[in-house]
Amino acid sequence: MATGAGSSGVAALTQMADGSLKGNSDNEQRGQDDVNNIEAVLWDFGGVITSSPFDAFNRYEAEHGLPHDFMRRVNSVNPDTNAWARLERSELSAEAFDEAFAAESEALGHRVPGADVLALLSGCVRPRVVDALKACKASFKVGCITNNAPTGKGAGMSRNEEQAAQVADILKLFDHVLESSKAGVRKPDPRIYEMMCEALGVAPQACVYVDDLGINLKPARAMGMTTIKVTDEATFLKDLAAATGLDFNAA
Repeated sequence: MATGAGSSGVAALTQMADGSLKGNSDNEQRGQDDVNNIEAVLWDFGGVITSSPFDAFNRYEAEHGLPHDFMRRVNSVNPDTNAWARLERSELSAEAFDEAFAAESEALGHRVPGADVLALLSGCVRPRVVDALKACKASFKVGCITNNAPTGKGAGMSRNEEQAAQVADILKLFDHVLESSKAGVRKPDPRIYEMMCEALGVAPQACVYVDDLGINLKPARAMGMTTIKVTDEATFLKDLAAATGLDFNAA
């Protein structure tokens, strides 16, 4: 279990262009009052607790001779109404998504079956991040806001029963979980962050929110949350320690 870190060991956070926070290289002190005001830590799932599906996308693109980040480009066109967005709100079945994504990708020059995309969504659990989640749970309320799809096994869209069981055990750690495929609303819609705050009984200003996508951090930041963009595991744990005052090296 992590223990509270002294203020002299808390790294500074600086605001990034997307509104998230990143650890400062000069290791300046962050205000202890800010840390003391935190009541909840809110988590994304894929790309934070598990490895990012974007890594799998890039491997697929390399193997199939597609431009780097082509699949992310497809998802960035009409982001609120495209096949991906509709799938995450359960407005499309996996079968309908297969054809819809293929048509959208073909319009951009390369046909990619949606079924191929769905097979890449499930990432590997990051044990050190799970330990950090457990440490946060001991000191704060914890919630999970995940954009997911009605595909695979369980909330983590797992490939097999063993992986699904592992994800289910992690999700049990949270005080509340919001899945876009069940809620009918997805990040970055501000409503889903408001729903989480209401469920946990906390004000946005008392929350830390972590996500691997800047677009999902912007509305949380606008609401008053402290936001952390996850790029790599080590930097994330350092930034989370700064935001919460916890020492994850003691986990």
